[in-house]
Amino acid sequence: MDWKPFSATQGTDLKIRGYISCCNPHDKGRFPKSARSAPAIRKIPSVLRTNGRMHPGSILAAYDDEMRAHPPRVPRLIYQAEDGVLRALGEDSYIIYSKLDSSTAESVISREINHFNLLGRKFEWKVYGHDLPDDLEARLQAHGFEADEPETLMMANTAELAGPICGIDARVVRTEAALRDMMAVHEAAFMEKGDRLFDVCKSRLRDETLRLFVIYVGGDPVSAGRLELPPHRSFASLWGGGTIPEQRGKGLFRALVAVRAAEAYRLGYRYLTVDARESSRAILERLGFIRLTSVTGWNFYPRIR
Repeated sequence: MDWKPFSATQGTDLKIRGYISCCNPHDKGRFPKSARSAPAIRKIPSVLRTNGRMHPGSILAAYDDEMRAHPPRVPRLIYQAEDGVLRALGEDSYIIYSKLDSSTAESVISREINHFNLLGRKFEWKVYGHDLPDDLEARLQAHGFEADEPETLMMANTAELAGPICGIDARVVRTEAALRDMMAVHEAAFMEKGDRLFDVCKSRLRDETLRLFVIYVGGDPVSAGRLELPPHRSFASLWGGGTIPEQRGKGLFRALVAVRAAEAYRLGYRYLTVDARESSRAILERLGFIRLTSVTGWNFYPRIR
Protein backbone atom coordinates (compact mmCIF):
# COMPACT_ATOMS: atom_id res chain seq x y z
CA MET A 1 0.00 0.00 0.00
CA ASP A 2 1.31 3.44 -0.91
CA TRP A 3 -0.06 5.36 2.05
CA LYS A 4 -1.34 5.03 5.54
CA PRO A 5 -5.00 6.03 5.33
CA PHE A 6 -6.27 9.33 6.70
CA SER A 7 -9.36 8.58 8.73
CA ALA A 8 -11.32 10.16 11.53
CA THR A 9 -13.00 8.75 14.60
CA GLN A 10 -15.57 10.27 16.94
CA GLY A 11 -14.89 13.83 18.07
CA THR A 12 -12.11 15.82 16.48
CA ASP A 13 -9.16 13.45 16.76
CA LEU A 14 -7.61 12.85 13.34
CA LYS A 15 -5.38 9.89 12.58
CA ILE A 16 -2.82 10.67 9.88
CA ARG A 17 -0.08 8.25 8.83
CA GLY A 18 0.22 6.49 12.16
CA TYR A 19 0.05 9.36 14.65
CA ILE A 20 -2.78 11.16 16.34
CA SER A 21 -3.20 14.83 17.07
CA CYS A 22 -6.12 16.58 18.67
CA CYS A 23 -6.58 19.30 16.01
CA ASN A 24 -5.19 21.90 18.39
CA PRO A 25 -2.18 23.70 16.88
CA HIS A 26 -1.15 24.99 20.31
CA ASP A 27 -1.07 21.58 22.02
CA LYS A 28 2.57 20.84 21.22
CA GLY A 29 2.73 17.98 23.66
CA ARG A 30 0.53 15.87 21.42
CA PHE A 31 2.30 16.61 18.18
CA PRO A 32 4.94 14.37 16.62
CA LYS A 33 8.30 16.02 16.00
CA SER A 34 7.48 16.56 12.31
CA ALA A 35 4.33 18.49 13.18
CA ARG A 36 6.01 20.55 15.93
CA SER A 37 8.64 21.66 13.44
CA ALA A 38 6.10 22.59 10.77
CA PRO A 39 6.22 26.13 9.37
CA ALA A 40 5.09 28.70 11.90
CA ILE A 41 2.57 31.39 11.04
CA ARG A 42 2.79 35.11 11.52
CA LYS A 43 1.17 36.65 14.54
CA ILE A 44 -2.44 37.33 13.59
CA PRO A 45 -3.34 41.02 13.80
CA SER A 46 -5.82 41.58 16.61
CA VAL A 47 -8.31 43.20 14.24
CA LEU A 48 -8.82 39.77 12.65
CA ARG A 49 -9.65 38.11 15.96
CA THR A 50 -12.23 40.48 17.41
CA ASN A 51 -14.99 38.40 19.04
CA GLY A 52 -13.74 35.40 17.08
CA ARG A 53 -15.48 36.67 13.95
CA MET A 54 -14.07 37.09 10.46
CA HIS A 55 -13.79 40.62 9.07
CA PRO A 56 -13.45 40.35 5.27
CA GLY A 57 -11.88 43.77 4.71
CA SER A 58 -9.20 43.28 7.34
CA ILE A 59 -8.54 39.72 6.21
CA LEU A 60 -8.17 40.85 2.61
CA ALA A 61 -5.63 43.48 3.71
CA ALA A 62 -3.70 40.80 5.60
CA TYR A 63 -3.84 38.52 2.56
CA ASP A 64 -2.45 41.27 0.33
CA ASP A 65 0.40 41.82 2.76
CA GLU A 66 1.30 38.18 3.44
CA MET A 67 0.60 36.52 0.11
CA ARG A 68 1.02 39.22 -2.54
CA ALA A 69 3.17 42.17 -1.41
CA HIS A 70 5.47 39.91 0.66
CA PRO A 71 4.87 36.47 -0.88
CA PRO A 72 6.20 33.24 0.62
CA ARG A 73 9.12 31.46 -0.96
CA VAL A 74 8.14 28.99 -3.67
CA PRO A 75 10.47 26.33 -5.14
CA ARG A 76 12.06 27.39 -8.45
CA LEU A 77 10.45 30.83 -8.33
CA ILE A 78 12.17 34.19 -7.92
CA TYR A 79 10.65 37.58 -7.23
CA GLN A 80 11.59 40.89 -8.82
CA ALA A 81 10.32 44.18 -7.44
CA GLU A 82 10.04 47.08 -9.86
CA ASP A 83 8.37 50.44 -9.29
CA GLY A 84 4.68 49.63 -8.89
CA VAL A 85 4.76 45.85 -9.41
CA LEU A 86 6.12 42.59 -8.10
CA ARG A 87 7.07 39.94 -10.67
CA ALA A 88 7.19 36.20 -10.02
CA LEU A 89 9.49 34.41 -12.45
CA GLY A 90 9.83 30.69 -12.91
CA GLU A 91 8.70 28.29 -15.60
CA ASP A 92 5.90 30.83 -16.05
CA SER A 93 5.94 34.58 -15.43
CA TYR A 94 3.45 36.64 -13.45
CA ILE A 95 2.73 40.06 -12.05
CA ILE A 96 1.39 38.99 -8.67
CA TYR A 97 1.00 42.40 -7.06
CA SER A 98 0.67 45.96 -8.25
CA LYS A 99 0.28 49.28 -6.50
CA LEU A 100 -0.67 51.80 -9.16
CA ASP A 101 -2.89 54.81 -9.68
CA SER A 102 -4.29 56.57 -12.71
CA SER A 103 -1.11 58.64 -13.11
CA THR A 104 1.28 55.65 -13.16
CA ALA A 105 -0.71 52.77 -14.64
CA GLU A 106 -0.06 53.45 -18.34
CA SER A 107 3.69 53.84 -18.04
CA VAL A 108 4.06 50.75 -15.84
CA ILE A 109 1.93 48.59 -18.14
CA SER A 110 4.00 49.70 -21.14
CA ARG A 111 7.22 49.05 -19.24
CA GLU A 112 6.17 45.51 -18.32
CA ILE A 113 5.14 44.73 -21.90
CA ASN A 114 8.52 45.92 -23.14
CA HIS A 115 10.32 43.97 -20.44
CA PHE A 116 8.70 40.65 -21.34
CA ASN A 117 8.84 41.33 -25.08
CA LEU A 118 12.62 41.60 -24.76
CA LEU A 119 12.65 38.28 -22.91
CA GLY A 120 10.29 36.72 -25.46
CA ARG A 121 8.11 35.43 -22.64
CA LYS A 122 4.38 35.32 -22.13
CA PHE A 123 3.30 36.69 -18.77
CA GLU A 124 0.15 36.90 -16.72
CA TRP A 125 -0.98 39.94 -14.76
CA LYS A 126 -3.02 38.76 -11.78
CA VAL A 127 -5.70 41.36 -11.13
CA TYR A 128 -7.75 41.33 -7.94
CA GLY A 129 -11.06 43.13 -7.78
CA HIS A 130 -9.84 45.79 -5.35
CA ASP A 131 -6.62 46.60 -7.24
CA LEU A 132 -6.19 50.18 -8.37
CA PRO A 133 -6.81 52.05 -10.52
CA ASP A 134 -10.42 50.96 -10.88
CA ASP A 135 -10.03 50.68 -14.65
CA LEU A 136 -6.86 48.55 -14.52
CA GLU A 137 -8.47 45.67 -16.39
CA ALA A 138 -9.77 47.96 -19.14
CA ARG A 139 -6.27 49.41 -19.52
CA LEU A 140 -4.73 45.94 -19.79
CA GLN A 141 -7.30 44.93 -22.39
CA ALA A 142 -6.54 48.06 -24.40
CA HIS A 143 -2.87 47.02 -24.43
CA GLY A 144 -3.70 43.61 -25.87
CA PHE A 145 -3.96 41.44 -22.76
CA GLU A 146 -6.39 38.53 -22.89
CA ALA A 147 -8.47 37.55 -19.86
CA ASP A 148 -8.78 34.08 -18.35
CA GLU A 149 -12.04 32.93 -16.83
CA PRO A 150 -12.70 35.12 -13.75
CA GLU A 151 -12.46 33.41 -10.37
CA THR A 152 -13.40 34.37 -6.83
CA LEU A 153 -10.95 34.52 -3.93
CA MET A 154 -12.79 32.81 -1.09
CA MET A 155 -11.76 32.26 2.49
CA ALA A 156 -12.83 30.25 5.53
CA ASN A 157 -11.65 29.81 9.09
CA THR A 158 -9.91 26.43 9.36
CA ALA A 159 -11.30 25.84 12.86
CA GLU A 160 -14.83 25.99 11.50
CA LEU A 161 -14.14 23.45 8.73
CA ALA A 162 -11.96 20.95 10.61
CA GLY A 163 -14.71 18.77 12.07
CA PRO A 164 -14.95 14.97 12.19
CA ILE A 165 -14.85 13.11 8.88
CA CYS A 166 -16.30 9.62 9.18
CA GLY A 167 -16.32 6.81 6.64
CA ILE A 168 -13.94 8.52 4.20
CA ASP A 169 -10.81 6.77 2.93
CA ALA A 170 -8.58 9.80 2.35
CA ARG A 171 -4.83 9.28 1.94
CA VAL A 172 -1.79 11.52 1.81
CA VAL A 173 0.28 10.98 -1.33
CA ARG A 174 3.83 9.89 -0.49
CA THR A 175 5.04 7.90 -3.52
CA GLU A 176 5.16 8.18 -7.28
CA ALA A 177 2.66 5.34 -7.65
CA ALA A 178 0.25 7.18 -5.37
CA LEU A 179 0.80 10.35 -7.37
CA ARG A 180 -0.30 8.53 -10.53
CA ASP A 181 -3.64 7.81 -8.87
CA MET A 182 -3.98 11.50 -8.15
CA MET A 183 -3.23 12.35 -11.79
CA ALA A 184 -5.83 9.84 -12.96
CA VAL A 185 -8.43 11.68 -10.89
CA HIS A 186 -7.22 15.06 -12.17
CA GLU A 187 -7.48 14.02 -15.82
CA ALA A 188 -10.95 12.51 -15.37
CA ALA A 189 -12.27 15.42 -13.30
CA PHE A 190 -10.93 18.28 -15.41
CA MET A 191 -10.68 16.58 -18.82
CA GLU A 192 -7.07 17.68 -19.30
CA LYS A 193 -3.68 15.99 -19.28
CA GLY A 194 -1.74 16.23 -16.05
CA ASP A 195 1.81 15.56 -17.29
CA ARG A 196 3.18 18.92 -16.24
CA LEU A 197 1.38 18.84 -12.89
CA PHE A 198 2.73 15.34 -12.31
CA ASP A 199 6.30 16.53 -12.80
CA VAL A 200 5.84 19.47 -10.45
CA CYS A 201 4.21 17.38 -7.73
CA LYS A 202 6.76 14.60 -8.10
CA SER A 203 9.56 17.08 -7.43
CA ARG A 204 7.76 18.18 -4.25
CA LEU A 205 6.77 14.83 -2.71
CA ARG A 206 9.06 15.51 0.26
CA ASP A 207 8.18 19.20 0.42
CA GLU A 208 6.62 19.98 3.81
CA THR A 209 4.84 23.02 2.34
CA LEU A 210 2.65 20.80 0.15
CA ARG A 211 0.13 18.07 0.95
CA LEU A 212 -1.51 15.95 -1.74
CA PHE A 213 -4.69 14.04 -0.91
CA VAL A 214 -6.61 11.30 -2.71
CA ILE A 215 -10.00 9.90 -1.64
CA TYR A 216 -10.77 6.29 -2.48
CA VAL A 217 -14.07 4.45 -2.85
CA GLY A 218 -13.86 0.68 -3.03
CA GLY A 219 -10.09 0.96 -3.52
CA ASP A 220 -10.41 3.22 -6.56
CA PRO A 221 -9.20 6.84 -6.60
CA VAL A 222 -12.20 9.12 -7.07
CA SER A 223 -11.36 12.57 -5.67
CA ALA A 224 -8.11 14.49 -5.17
CA GLY A 225 -6.69 17.89 -4.37
CA ARG A 226 -3.68 19.84 -3.15
CA LEU A 227 -3.01 21.89 -0.03
CA GLU A 228 -0.31 24.58 -0.08
CA LEU A 229 1.22 25.45 3.30
CA PRO A 230 3.40 28.55 2.90
CA PRO A 231 5.80 29.01 5.84
CA HIS A 232 5.31 31.86 8.30
CA ARG A 233 1.90 32.78 6.96
CA SER A 234 -1.69 32.79 8.25
CA PHE A 235 -3.16 31.45 5.00
CA ALA A 236 -3.08 27.92 3.62
CA SER A 237 -4.70 27.39 0.22
CA LEU A 238 -6.65 24.77 -1.70
CA TRP A 239 -5.79 23.86 -5.29
CA GLY A 240 -7.00 21.41 -7.90
CA GLY A 241 -9.84 19.81 -5.95
CA GLY A 242 -11.91 17.58 -8.21
CA THR A 243 -14.02 14.41 -8.28
CA ILE A 244 -14.47 12.01 -11.18
CA PRO A 245 -17.87 12.53 -12.89
CA GLU A 246 -19.46 9.23 -11.85
CA GLN A 247 -18.82 9.91 -8.15
CA ARG A 248 -20.10 13.48 -7.98
CA GLY A 249 -23.06 14.42 -5.79
CA LYS A 250 -22.02 12.05 -2.99
CA GLY A 251 -20.34 14.49 -0.63
CA LEU A 252 -16.78 13.72 -1.69
CA PHE A 253 -15.92 17.32 -2.57
CA ARG A 254 -17.09 18.40 0.88
CA ALA A 255 -14.98 15.64 2.45
CA LEU A 256 -11.93 16.65 0.39
CA VAL A 257 -12.23 20.23 1.62
CA ALA A 258 -12.68 19.07 5.23
CA VAL A 259 -9.65 16.76 5.13
CA ARG A 260 -7.40 19.55 3.86
CA ALA A 261 -8.86 22.08 6.28
CA ALA A 262 -8.17 19.71 9.17
CA GLU A 263 -4.54 19.34 8.12
CA ALA A 264 -4.12 23.12 7.79
CA TYR A 265 -5.68 23.67 11.22
CA ARG A 266 -3.49 20.98 12.77
CA LEU A 267 -0.42 22.80 11.50
CA GLY A 268 -1.55 26.15 12.89
CA TYR A 269 -2.99 27.95 9.86
CA ARG A 270 -5.94 30.15 10.73
CA TYR A 271 -7.37 30.71 7.28
CA LEU A 272 -7.96 28.63 4.18
CA THR A 273 -8.27 30.30 0.76
CA VAL A 274 -9.22 29.12 -2.69
CA ASP A 275 -9.42 30.75 -6.12
CA ALA A 276 -12.86 29.37 -6.93
CA ARG A 277 -14.33 28.80 -10.34
CA GLU A 278 -17.97 29.66 -10.78
CA SER A 279 -18.82 25.93 -10.78
CA SER A 280 -17.53 25.46 -7.22
CA ARG A 281 -18.34 28.81 -5.63
CA ALA A 282 -21.84 27.88 -4.46
CA ILE A 283 -20.79 24.68 -2.71
CA LEU A 284 -17.88 26.49 -1.02
CA GLU A 285 -20.30 29.11 0.28
CA ARG A 286 -22.48 26.34 1.72
CA LEU A 287 -19.39 24.97 3.48
CA GLY A 288 -18.74 28.33 5.14
CA PHE A 289 -16.38 30.13 2.75
CA ILE A 290 -16.94 33.82 2.19
CA ARG A 291 -16.11 35.94 -0.86
CA LEU A 292 -13.17 38.32 -0.49
CA THR A 293 -12.73 39.62 -4.04
CA SER A 294 -12.57 38.61 -7.69
CA VAL A 295 -9.39 37.31 -9.36
CA THR A 296 -8.66 37.40 -13.09
CA GLY A 297 -5.52 36.45 -14.93
CA TRP A 298 -4.73 38.76 -17.86
CA ASN A 299 -2.26 37.21 -20.32
CA PHE A 300 0.09 38.98 -22.68
CA TYR A 301 1.83 37.15 -25.51
CA PRO A 302 5.12 38.58 -26.77
CA ARG A 303 5.43 39.85 -30.30
CA ILE A 304 7.27 37.54 -32.65
CA ARG A 305 10.06 39.50 -34.22
